[in-house]
Amino acid sequence: MMHFVAAPAYAMHISEGLLPLNWAALWFAVAAPFVVLGVRRLNTLAKDDLAMKPLVGLLAAVVFIVSCMPIPVPTAGTCSHPCGTGIAAILAGPLIGVVISTVSLLLQALFLAHGGLSTLGADIVSMGVVGSFAGWFVFRGLRSVGTSLALAAFFAGLATDWGTYLTTSAELAAGIRGTAPFWPLATKIALAFVPTQLPLGILEGAMTAGMVTLLQRKRPDLLVKMGVVKESKVAHA
Repeated sequence: MMHFVAAPAYAMHISEGLLPLNWAALWFAVAAPFVVLGVRRLNTLAKDDLAMKPLVGLLAAVVFIVSCMPIPVPTAGTCSHPCGTGIAAILAGPLIGVVISTVSLLLQALFLAHGGLSTLGADIVSMGVVGSFAGWFVFRGLRSVGTSLALAAFFAGLATDWGTYLTTSAELAAGIRGTAPFWPLATKIALAFVPTQLPLGILEGAMTAGMVTLLQRKRPDLLVKMGVVKESKVAHA
């Protein structure tokens, strides 16, 4: 009979109803300013470039598909997945990366039962805000010290994935701990994902590097247009 009893899923998409109302509301409050700023940023860029919104739509499709790839986590009894927000943040910036993540997470919650509506704010914070900004800062920081385009993109994807999963672990621990100490529970949840998330982070880094390298070869003008590289450095990036 126990096989028919549903258990909470401690996944990188936090399941519907898993967080108490006060914590769910808090994460919505944290996520909302980033979403609003991201929409404003997108509208500003779209005024000068009509191709911006179609490009963002394409990136949203990439993030949606990548983050729908479930990988079993035997130690946690659930699934994990790549994020895809690293490439979005690199190409369009972290604020638009938040918007892209929001669209992807909302569609997954509505149609695929990945995550939930009540926990959407928490999922946006982990995958959208932390994931996008972690990837963007790592990429820009490495490029500023002369790191190659591919290597910078690899570590950006890695930072996106691991940053997302660590944030999700903290969100879950804060929401479900009750009177238990926060750090032991957060560490326990994080360690449950280590067997899959360590290789998944490396895989996501490789995917991000591969996408950026492919654009460098096939559409270097797009990298210049998005401010990823300077025109004079395209051939040497």
